Amino acid sequence: MGIFDNCELVENGKKINHYYQMSKIFLRKLGKNIRYIRKNKGLSQEKLAELVNKTRNYIGMIERAEINMPASVLYDLSKALNVEVKDFFDF
Repeated sequence: MGIFDNCELVENGKKINHYYQMSKIFLRKLGKNIRYIRKNKGLSQEKLAELVNKTRNYIGMIERAEINMPASVLYDLSKALNVEVKDFFDF
């Protein structure tokens, strides 16, 4: 049994699953890394969105951890930013 197996988290008065909470933390870190890399490459959200054939809003949602994108989008982002996919997970 893992250390968090019996944990219950409460958010806005509702019990939430710890796996959900860990997933949100992971997505926040991933989004921050994507934003950091994008900014270091001197690209706006709009320009990156254009390069990967997505909307600027979609890129913003990724960076704010509001969505869990498919692996194919991670691949497209890595090509557009000229980095390896693993670089997004350097946290």
